[in-house]
Amino acid sequence: MSDLAWWQRGVIYQVYPRSFQDENGDGVGDLAGITARLHYLRALGVDAIWISPVYPSPMVDFGYDVADYCAIAPVFGTLGDFDRLVVHAHELGLKVLLDFVPNHSSDKHPWFMDSRSSRDNPKRDWYLWRDPAPDGGPPNNWLSRMGGSAWEKDTVTGQYYYHAFLREQPDLNWRNADVRTAMDRVLRFWLDRGVDGFRVDVLWLLIKDALFRDNPPNPQFKAGEPDHHRQLQTYTEDQPEVHDIVRSMRATLDEYGERVLIGEIYLPVPQLVSYYGPNGDGTNMPFNFQLINAPWNATEIARIVSEYDHALPLHAWPNWVLGNHDNRRVASRIGPRQARVAAMLLLTLRGTPTLYYGDEIAMADGVIPPDRVQDPAELRQPGIGQGRDPERTPMQWDGSPNAGFSSGVPWLPISGGDGINVVHQDGKASSMLTFYRCLLALRRSERALVEGAMERVVSSGNVHTYERRLGGDRLFIALNMAGADAPVEAPEGTLLLSTTEGHEGKRIEGPSLLLAGDEGIVIRASKPT
Repeated sequence: MSDLAWWQRGVIYQVYPRSFQDENGDGVGDLAGITARLHYLRALGVDAIWISPVYPSPMVDFGYDVADYCAIAPVFGTLGDFDRLVVHAHELGLKVLLDFVPNHSSDKHPWFMDSRSSRDNPKRDWYLWRDPAPDGGPPNNWLSRMGGSAWEKDTVTGQYYYHAFLREQPDLNWRNADVRTAMDRVLRFWLDRGVDGFRVDVLWLLIKDALFRDNPPNPQFKAGEPDHHRQLQTYTEDQPEVHDIVRSMRATLDEYGERVLIGEIYLPVPQLVSYYGPNGDGTNMPFNFQLINAPWNATEIARIVSEYDHALPLHAWPNWVLGNHDNRRVASRIGPRQARVAAMLLLTLRGTPTLYYGDEIAMADGVIPPDRVQDPAELRQPGIGQGRDPERTPMQWDGSPNAGFSSGVPWLPISGGDGINVVHQDGKASSMLTFYRCLLALRRSERALVEGAMERVVSSGNVHTYERRLGGDRLFIALNMAGADAPVEAPEGTLLLSTTEGHEGKRIEGPSLLLAGDEGIVIRASKPT
């Protein structure tokens, strides 16, 4: 695998820093806590950690409202703590990726405070300012992704500024050359500190329509959906000029050697793959979120896998994401038994997998009492299920009241669950943690799972099957995506791993076998076909 970059060979693990490990007892996770748990991650078998925002911030949106792009929020530690984390991670062979949030800043960022101070301030054009409509209202009909109008009137200057999210998160004007230069300096600041790459927040939103035209109505809008779904985002996302910005970011990272640029992009596959760039000069990986939102059945999963693999440009490297800080946990979406099947799917598909902290122990969504709700997405749009607190609850390290996360009061309630913690599962052959370790070890040991082609992607009833092939090496994967036993045509060979503990090394005679309900298997075929 020497011809592949580390991010093609490796597995990425997302750390939500507020919830991973609290070392100073204030109830909020910190950089020292992440550093203290790096040995756990190395032993788990991942290759890189992606750390959600740790910049200074009023924390209106928990770090996605950045007040200083080149510093560390005191709640998480110091730049020295960050440097120590990077050094220790590299000593253990782990890469470190940072969240980069270029679409918007905090309204407390000095850039915005200058921008709003007067209409002729040199930084006025760093943000999106418009005169009121003739009736004195917002300049157009654009809606915020947090509910209501995306325009906020400034009483000092009499103009409106645009915010795709909260009013405390004004959008930067990426058509302004000075903004691009300033953000390039931000990338270089962290690259010079040893960062191995970035996950770029809401990359597809960076450029807005130059004429500020109204978005058309969405004829398929359904009651109960987020407010901004009332419109098609024709003029507020995926504008052609965004690709120039992506190429510029990629060029900066390429100056530093083998770095990785990952884009958060929620778009249909034909649009998504355009972010690789026509010559492979875009993002190294536009995040592929299809497994998060897919109906969980064999027919749909086989269709998604096949269509995505065929849609990729020849120069593109695929990737798959099973969970993140913005979506329900996989164990809650499809149940703990199918979560094992999903893990096998994620780690045997072609491309780079990204894991979400706690999924390796089958953490489920937490129950958040109304008086403990933190997420502004829920506080500002109550009752439509947009709150993200349940999937952000603290990592469960042991069975103590605070789960080994903190000596103080955790910022969110502990999710709980019998045996859902690292200490309980460590060393137990049947545990989810052991299963993840085995899956990750299998992926490291089998070149076909990293370099091999995807072949024979099919579904039959509730069973999804496919093969990974590299030269004469042929691995067959079968996933039963329902609870009832199901027959499957399988090649002769050796069972390498099953979601059901204790069958590894078993001889498979073929041409058929009975797959147990909720079972997934990986077989090394004896004969190529």
